[in-house]
Amino acid sequence: MNASYIEYSETNSFSPAVISYIEGDEKLNPFISQKPTIDGFRNLLANKKVIADRTVLTKTLKKQYSALVTTIPEIANQPFSGTEADLNNPSESSQNNLVISNINLLEQPNTYTITTGHQLNIFTGPLYFIFKITTAIKLAQDLKKEFPDKNFVPVYWMATEDHDFAEINHTHIGGKKISWPKDAAGATGRLKTDDIQHALKEYTGVLGISENAQTLSNLVETAYSAHSNLSDATRFLANSLFGEYGLVIIDADHPDFKKQFASYIEKDIITQSSFENINSQSEKLEKIGFETQVNSREINFFYLRDNLRERIVLENSKYSVLNTDLSFTEEELKKEIQNHPERFSPNVVMRPLYQEVILPNIAYVGGGAEIIYWLQLKQNFDQYKVDFPILILRNSAMLTDYTLKSKLQKLDLEISDVFKQTNELEKTWVVNHSKNTLDLHDEWQELKCIFEKIKLRAHKIDVTLSPSTEAVKVRLNKAIINLEKKLIKAEKRNYSDSLNQIKNIKNKLFPQGGLQERSENFGLFYVKNGDDLIKSLVENFHPLDFKFTILQEEPPAH
Repeated sequence: MNASYIEYSETNSFSPAVISYIEGDEKLNPFISQKPTIDGFRNLLANKKVIADRTVLTKTLKKQYSALVTTIPEIANQPFSGTEADLNNPSESSQNNLVISNINLLEQPNTYTITTGHQLNIFTGPLYFIFKITTAIKLAQDLKKEFPDKNFVPVYWMATEDHDFAEINHTHIGGKKISWPKDAAGATGRLKTDDIQHALKEYTGVLGISENAQTLSNLVETAYSAHSNLSDATRFLANSLFGEYGLVIIDADHPDFKKQFASYIEKDIITQSSFENINSQSEKLEKIGFETQVNSREINFFYLRDNLRERIVLENSKYSVLNTDLSFTEEELKKEIQNHPERFSPNVVMRPLYQEVILPNIAYVGGGAEIIYWLQLKQNFDQYKVDFPILILRNSAMLTDYTLKSKLQKLDLEISDVFKQTNELEKTWVVNHSKNTLDLHDEWQELKCIFEKIKLRAHKIDVTLSPSTEAVKVRLNKAIINLEKKLIKAEKRNYSDSLNQIKNIKNKLFPQGGLQERSENFGLFYVKNGDDLIKSLVENFHPLDFKFTILQEEPPAH
């Protein structure tokens, strides 16, 4: 695939706060640890304090991977590289050798993680799921080149504890919405996948019957049929797509991870210190002109059991679990945290702290909204004496077919033009291509001069007539503007064929009126490109350049 790049600001799709961040706005310095540059990483690595228990991390990851079936179709449903002992001694022929090697590297003090996180959207959900992970992989590769004496492992943090099933139970592919209807409660990672077959059949039906379609169909069928819950299914699918790049996938809904976080859970619930810290940081952000994304609560943890994830609140000196009969005194709560830390699930403002406690992490790759809410958190990290990672805006991209370039050339358009609103683009195109002059600006300037003369003459006759003259001028200005709109509208009819082509391009590149990556699934792009799809993304993404990427398929060979 051929790549071209434009500035994020040219896409008209990212908030002013995000643009300020990637442009290095000095006003944001108090809200970050280091800037997202090679020098920033050099500074962070020189002072990085890892508090994660590396032994627990690698041991737990190996347990989680041992339940994964292989990605090799001929031996599907077999354990991932055999036993846990095999994970410690991977063979050279193992398809997942790099993943296993990276897990083992995590025990070494010179190894760091580059983490991205996302919900467990069925069939990977929108394209930006793929883009997030690819950005983490490429950044890890780039940092290894800059710092060869250190190791960098890309990590996908599965949001298995999230309970908003409505956000993940569907995907859009080829103009069709495919949904997984289910009565769901509790952490989505624990959901059984035994009733997803209808959605699975719909999805594979859209893919078609080509070789690449069959490959992807086999992967998704194995993912959701050979694994009993959504967490394991998502791990299998992500590993199938990214395992060759060494991506390590973590499910933090695990007792051994939560034990490391238990002291933070207890302190945060009882002292409610995060509430004050995060709100204070948010107010500072708003004072310098940036809108915040999330609100901290007095207690930022849920109580988690099978089919249950409900907020904990302090009511009448007791810690109650909303919508249940469960409640704890302070001493009972401390005991529950000590004995069952896995029953306490962090919300959106505490999950980042949990991540940095259990991983030797130096960077977080997130979307625009994520970057902004991370900016609200540094003061809280400082209070807990946990290093704040460098924030990396994930690469955004648009995938196009090989005909786009020629279509744009025929219409005399640049690729950046397609990011304009449709009405604005059509108006600009018609004005630039019409043989008639549709802009009445010069005529209006002449009329304004005439009105100044009329206004002066009226003033000499009667000073009270000046407002009346001004009112006539305002009404005429509105009439001129309306006339200009009518001229453009009339001329649009003369160029209907070209404007329809523009609309078709816009509709294809911006499904549902938004960026392609925010709704369209990767499936049909994989059908066209196979494994070259992700290979092209890895080759053409440049995480620290902060440019929007346009990838165009190469024309078929004749």
